[in-house]
Amino acid sequence: MPAVEVGRICVKIAGREAGRKCVVIDVIDKNFALITGPKQLTGVRRRRVNVNHIEPTADKIEIKRGASDEEVMKALEAAGKLEAMKEIVKPSLAMA
Repeated sequence: MPAVEVGRICVKIAGREAGRKCVVIDVIDKNFALITGPKQLTGVRRRRVNVNHIEPTADKIEIKRGASDEEVMKALEAAGKLEAMKEIVKPSLAMA
């Protein structure tokens, strides 16, 4: 399973944004990561999240640690992942 790391595209599996894709922009410690949608693209706002509440995918984009939403958007556009990020995934039953 891919690790939670900067640039990793994940799916939120808990909370009101469950099923939406996001990008890890910083790893705070072993329990928390900083993520963003960006909000105008996926509806996920920049926030700290428990790593147990996100599910990493195999996709990864090249961004620097703490990248702004604009930088994340440019990296997603360059990787051709804008349409894939808009899709809402049915979250797995990992939290059930």
